[in-house]
Amino acid sequence: MGYREIIKYGDPILKKKSRRVEIFDDKLAKLLDDMRETLKRSEGVGLAAVQVGVLRRVIVMDCGDGVIELVNPEITFEQGEQCEQEGCLSLPGRSGITLRPMVVKVKAQDRDGKWHLYKGEGLKARCFCHEIDHLEGIVFIQRLAKQ
Repeated sequence: MGYREIIKYGDPILKKKSRRVEIFDDKLAKLLDDMRETLKRSEGVGLAAVQVGVLRRVIVMDCGDGVIELVNPEITFEQGEQCEQEGCLSLPGRSGITLRPMVVKVKAQDRDGKWHLYKGEGLKARCFCHEIDHLEGIVFIQRLAKQ
């Protein structure tokens, strides 16, 4: 596994939409392994592939209950709302209050292409939404709650 540099806000790649993963191979496995290492070293809770310069729909997250790898994730259900502090590895030192769903359900593939369903509440729901936004070229400061 290797560490990859995290792209910082201002780089135009963060505004681009990521492409679906069609090929599940060693290259994808290497990307996921590197993203796991990068997330661990940076002490974050989530990381999208675009944040390491790869425009693919790939996410790794760890909200305290183990690493989840998401390939081609889609939110299938949202419920409730939470207005909480949020930050981002691509915007070090910056944070703000965002409005997100309290509960989300996500379907995604794993590194082998098998589909799985995930449910997130609270922090995990926020993280799912935050990272999937990255895949759409959206950063959290575009979602700041109106004060």
